[in-house]
Amino acid sequence: MTVSLRAPTVGRSNALHAGAWWLWALGLATAASRTTNPLLLGLLVGVAGYVVAARRTDAPWARSYGTFVRLGLFVIGIRLVFSVILGSPVPGSHTLFTLPGLPLPHWAQGVRIGGRVTAEQLVFALYDGAKLATLLICVGAANALANPARLLKSLPGALYEVGVAVVVAMTFAPNMVADVVRLRTARRLRGRPTGGVRAVLQIGLPVLEGALERSVAVAASMDARGYGRTARVPRAVRHTTTALTLGGLLGVCAGTYGLLAAEGASYGLPVLGVGLLAALAGLRL
Repeated sequence: MTVSLRAPTVGRSNALHAGAWWLWALGLATAASRTTNPLLLGLLVGVAGYVVAARRTDAPWARSYGTFVRLGLFVIGIRLVFSVILGSPVPGSHTLFTLPGLPLPHWAQGVRIGGRVTAEQLVFALYDGAKLATLLICVGAANALANPARLLKSLPGALYEVGVAVVVAMTFAPNMVADVVRLRTARRLRGRPTGGVRAVLQIGLPVLEGALERSVAVAASMDARGYGRTARVPRAVRHTTTALTLGGLLGVCAGTYGLLAAEGASYGLPVLGVGLLAALAGLRL
């Protein structure tokens, strides 16, 4: 008996809110940031991959998960290369090979180029790169499952002053994936190769340019339609809203850092709670 995972038909009755997908993905990313255990990281990636395979739709942005997986593998490779060339602070006793060293001036103490490469050093770099790759894959899962249009619709009006940055940040990755699919299809119809380094170099700049232009166009259209514009409010209320929102977001960042850092466990939760309350109060005004 075989079980096939099909893209579900999404309607108003079964569509999960885009914000819920992002909260779920950020929860996985937070768990991944607390460990370098390859087994736990693999389980997190497996959970994200299974949910994406079972719940993603046929929309263009739903194909972004594979792109983030490849990006994560690229990050692991870059982390290993940097560890070999620039060294690592992790001591090791099992030397694999030795590269020719490049002498550096005295003001660059602590940094080396070349030298001894140990097995412990490579294992540490592999685990650290796997953690970064897992974070990227969790973000990719959110991009593949969350509808960017519904996410933009849910943005509070208090964020209209930074609306362009928010819209571009939230729609750039889905637009980029859609442009990649469109350009690869066009090259395939013209009989041109769609893989390899040469193809990537030829479509890379048009993809980035097209995705950025489309994201900015969406932001401009939202601004033209009066996104976030309300009736005239007193200056004191406007300044209070700005102070509460920005202060609350800074508190959320500081509290999250405190929870993730070992030395901030005592103040992390209270600061996070105060920041959330301040940010919610600012968004409600």
